[in-house]
Amino acid sequence: MDVELIEIRDFLSAYHPFDLLPPEVLTALPVKMEVSYSKKGSTVVGCGDECAFLYVVRTGAVETYSPDGQLLAHLSEGEAFGIHALLNECVALNKVIALEDSLFYKLPYEEFESLRENYKQFAYFFAPIGASRLRDAHAHGNGDSVEQVNLMTIQAGDLVGRDPIIIGRNATVKEAAEKMREERVSCLLICEENKLQGIMTDRDLRNRVVAAGLDYSTAVEKIMTADPISLPTDSLAFDVLLTMSRGNIRHLPIMKEEEVVGVITNTNLVQRQTTSVVYLIGDIYKKTTYDSLAGTVKQIPNVLLNLVDSGVSANNIGHIITSISDATTIRLLQLAEEKFGPPPVPYLWLASGSQARHEQTGVSDQDNCLIINDDYDEKEHGTYFKELSKFVCDGLNVCGYIYCPGDMMAITDKWRQPLKVWKKYFTRWMLEPEPKALMLSSIFFDLRAIHGDMSLFDELHGMILEKAQANRIFIAMMIGNALTHTPPLGFFRNFVLIRGGDHDHQFDLKHNGVVPIVDIARIYSLEAGIAAVNTHDRLLAGQGAKVLSEAGAQDLLDSYEFISITRLKHQAEQIRQGIKPDNFMAPDDLSHFERNHLRDAFSVVKTIQAAMASSHQVNI
Repeated sequence: MDVELIEIRDFLSAYHPFDLLPPEVLTALPVKMEVSYSKKGSTVVGCGDECAFLYVVRTGAVETYSPDGQLLAHLSEGEAFGIHALLNECVALNKVIALEDSLFYKLPYEEFESLRENYKQFAYFFAPIGASRLRDAHAHGNGDSVEQVNLMTIQAGDLVGRDPIIIGRNATVKEAAEKMREERVSCLLICEENKLQGIMTDRDLRNRVVAAGLDYSTAVEKIMTADPISLPTDSLAFDVLLTMSRGNIRHLPIMKEEEVVGVITNTNLVQRQTTSVVYLIGDIYKKTTYDSLAGTVKQIPNVLLNLVDSGVSANNIGHIITSISDATTIRLLQLAEEKFGPPPVPYLWLASGSQARHEQTGVSDQDNCLIINDDYDEKEHGTYFKELSKFVCDGLNVCGYIYCPGDMMAITDKWRQPLKVWKKYFTRWMLEPEPKALMLSSIFFDLRAIHGDMSLFDELHGMILEKAQANRIFIAMMIGNALTHTPPLGFFRNFVLIRGGDHDHQFDLKHNGVVPIVDIARIYSLEAGIAAVNTHDRLLAGQGAKVLSEAGAQDLLDSYEFISITRLKHQAEQIRQGIKPDNFMAPDDLSHFERNHLRDAFSVVKTIQAAMASSHQVNI
C-alpha cells in the first residue's frame, strides 16, 4: 500500500463515521476515492450541479449557501458535504464555496451507497443529517432553518436546553463522574448557596484527574475552573458564539441576575449557527502579527456585502461589523501585554464614536482612549501605557483603522489619563460648553469599554449621566450643536444637493442622514440619564423614559433603519464594482419608491429636530 493511500486511510480513521468501519473496509477505501483541490473563493459545487461524490475536507474550509444566498454551514477538516446531493439523485441543492485553499477526498456515489447499505453505523450517521437539513432548508416555505436562525434576535436564555446539573464543591471526583454519567452531561456546575463557584467538565476529568493521577476521592473544588466566564440570559446568541469562539470555551453558564439557569454547550446546535463572521473573529484571536491581523480584517468589505445581500437589518450589520473591530482591538491589547508584561496598575481601553455605538459599517479611522486607575504614577507607569497605546494604535492603523485625523486616540497623551483626570474633563465640558467642549462631548459621550477593568468606566459613566441630566443649559447647547447637522431636504420636500466638487448633485447620507438621528438619540439619552450607547437602544429607552413619545420614537427608528440600509446598499454596490465605499449618493441612483421613502425619513428627522429645539428654546 503506497504512502498516499496510507495517509488517506489514517486521516479517515480519525473521523466519524469512517472510524466505525471495520479495519479491512477502511484499508480498502482509499483506492476507491479521488483527490481534488479548490482555490480560495472558488465554487466547489454549484446549485443544480451534478454531484456524485461525498466530499471530505482534508485541509482548508468551505461554506455552504442556500439558493437564496443564506449561509447554512461552515465546514472544516474532517467534515463532509455533498450528502444532500447524494440523497437527491446526485443533484446539488446548495452552493459550496472554498473559504480557503482546500483539498478534498471524494467518495463516489456507488461506494457511498454500498457503505450505507452494508454498515448500519455509517448509514445512521448520514441519514439524520440528510433529512433534517433538507427539512430545515424548506421550513415554513420561507427559508427559515436551524442554520439560518437570526443570531441577532435569539437570546442566550432561548438556547438553554435543560436545567443545570449542580454539585457541591466538597463532593468527590468519583461522585461527580457518577453524576455526569447518570445525567448524561459533559459538565457540572459547582454551586454553594445558589451561587456559581466553578465548572467541571469531562476534559477536566481527563486532564486534571486521570492524566495527573489524582485520587478519585479528591474534592471537586481542587480540579474545577473557578469563576467561569458566563453571560446573562438576555445576551444575543451572536454574542454567545463570539464569547465561546474567543475563549475556546465548550461550556458557557447562562445567568439570570446571580442565579445560573443552564449551560450552553459546543453542540451541533451551536456549531450549525456559526457564521462566517464568528469564524473570522475566531481567526483574529489566533493571529500574532500586525500583517496577519490585517489579512483577516481586510475581509470586512466582503462580509458587509454578504450581510446586505442577505437582508440583514442595518442595526444588526453595525453590531456584526463592530464585533470585528472589537476583536482586533482586544487581540492587539493581548499581544501588547505579552510584549510589555502585565499592566502595573489596572486600566481600561474604550472605543468612542461609531465603534462605541456598535454602528460601524466598514473599516474607518480609529477613535479610542484609555482610563487608568488613580494609583497611576506618571514617572513609574507612564512609559508602559504609552508603549502599550502606541502598539495598539499602530496595529489598528496597519489593519486599516487609520489614525484619527483629530488625534482622538489613546496614543495621544491627553486621552490616556487616570480616572480622576477624566472626571475633570467631563465636568469642565459640561460647566463650560464652548464650541470645542461641545465637539468633544459629542465624541466622548459615546464611550464603550472594550478591554480591562470595567469598573473604571462604571464610575465615570455614572457621574456623566448624573451631571448631564441636571444641566439644562448644557443640554440646550448640545441641541444647538446637533442642529448643525440637518437632513438634505428643502421647504418643498426637494432634495438639497451638494453643488460643485467631487460630489456635485449628491447628498451625504452619513452626516446629513445618519448623524442627525444619532445626535437626537444621544441628547435624549443624556437628558433622561439613559446608559445605552447604541442609537437604536437609546431611542427605545427614550420612549420608555417618556422623553420621546411612542410615535416619535417609532418614526425615528423606522427612519434610522431606512436611511442606514439605503447607505449600506449603496456601499455594497460600490464594493461589488470594486469602488472604495463612501456616503455620497445622487437621487437619480434611487428608485421612485426609495426617493419617496427617503424624503419621508428626512421629514421625520426635521420634525423631531424642530420639536426638540422648541421644547428647549433653542433657535434653529
